Amino acid sequence: MIRLAKAEDLDFVAESYVELLTFEQEHGGHSNWVLNVYPTRQTAQTSWEAGTLYVLWEDGQLCASMILNQVQPVDYAQIPWSIPAREEEVFVIHTLCIPPAKAGKGYGRQMVQYALEQAKARGCKAVRLDTYAGNEPAAAFYQKLGFRYAGRASVLFQGQIPEEQIFFEKEP
Repeated sequence: MIRLAKAEDLDFVAESYVELLTFEQEHGGHSNWVLNVYPTRQTAQTSWEAGTLYVLWEDGQLCASMILNQVQPVDYAQIPWSIPAREEEVFVIHTLCIPPAKAGKGYGRQMVQYALEQAKARGCKAVRLDTYAGNEPAAAFYQKLGFRYAGRASVLFQGQIPEEQIFFEKEP
């Protein structure tokens, strides 16, 4: 079940971030996230307080989390988006996290589908997102779900992590 996060979900979400980033440190990975830098429990806390943190629970276990809002980071302004939309007509997927133990079970697809449904229900014209350019599995995943590659930019992610990002969009 996908729903808005509750306060009691925050520790589980934070643990899923640590699980993913620890796994990537030990086995290699595709994100450019940094353990204890981003994402952190504070990331979850801030988005929960804003009412934008969503979680997917199944069989009593956290299987996925994401932040959904209408906040386009400043770097989005340099991308040649093909879907014309005013700021209030754009829904953005941030920090989609599937813990490694839950990967490959369709939870990412469920979360993205939920985001598309929420965007449509709110009258948005576009759903946008970004990912680290080296995250080839994520790029392939989003394109498989019908997202269009919109561009690339060098950014200072979260004001701390220099990276090359790629951007995608889709009509809900």
